[in-house]
Amino acid sequence: MRVIEVGRFGGPEVLVPVDRPDPVPGPGQVVVAVSAADTLFVETQIRSGWGGEYFDVRPPYVPGGAVTGEVSAVGEGVDPAWAGRRVATRTPDGGYATHVVVPADGLLPVPDGLDPATAAALLHDGVTALGVFDPARVRPGEWVLVVAAAGGMGTLLVQLSRTAGAHVIAAARGKRKLDLARELGAEVVVDYSEPGWADRVREATGGRGPDVVFDGAGGEIGGAAIAVAADGARISAHGAPSGGFAPVDPGAVARRGLTVRGIQDLQFGPEEYRRLAERALGEAAAGRIEPVIGRTFPLTDAAEAHAAIEAREVLGKALLIVA
Repeated sequence: MRVIEVGRFGGPEVLVPVDRPDPVPGPGQVVVAVSAADTLFVETQIRSGWGGEYFDVRPPYVPGGAVTGEVSAVGEGVDPAWAGRRVATRTPDGGYATHVVVPADGLLPVPDGLDPATAAALLHDGVTALGVFDPARVRPGEWVLVVAAAGGMGTLLVQLSRTAGAHVIAAARGKRKLDLARELGAEVVVDYSEPGWADRVREATGGRGPDVVFDGAGGEIGGAAIAVAADGARISAHGAPSGGFAPVDPGAVARRGLTVRGIQDLQFGPEEYRRLAERALGEAAAGRIEPVIGRTFPLTDAAEAHAAIEAREVLGKALLIVA
């Protein structure tokens, strides 16, 4: 089989295709022949050497946390009916590969009518989007600010917020991304690369500020999003593409009555992950949400995929496809 290995921290060029022996499932395990592998912006940061205080990852390693594909072999103690089934699964030992060995108890059937790429696009962003959306308790008529609204998770949060009856303000960078946010239902769009963008958010809400903030950018952008929120707002500060998570002042949070959830609130156990993933796949199969897949790359072009993600060239998700 072939995997993409990171032998040392560095730029996209450290993602190197490597041949390894074909895997054999142990007891309670299966081998999945991969169709599509998820990619995440945070994987580009980890590959560069960032985030050691948050993520216990050391080279050499295979990136990737989730795939879809077909079960090609089952190990001892596994129901043989899994063989040949289309499945989605997390990959504890990396997913940038033609084949992965995973625990059978983590397999999720891919619903009929849902293609492997769409399912793969939901295995992280769909789960996380639901995991931050549900606690925010978005109500009809509220104003919701989605920061990094054209990313894989942001596009889903725009859709979920609109379905809940909220007014959505989408913050992103550049015309292509703002146009996409409008297509997905955002009523107001602002370019956070332009000065005064937070003032336009406040104006759109009549001076009060948004009731809910989903910050997928972090850094100074995320800090500005938190600052412009209404008193009593519910905030998810989960993003760090700007170089770190948004700074949060505990005194200001208490004084303004804010509820702030961070990355530490998104560590789902197996049962919670399974519940959210099944729900995300079911919502997509029913046509109620649709992940935006901006680009796909062959597995061996993982370095090109990371370069495109880092350059902010991809609308929505980038996926690795195994022929």
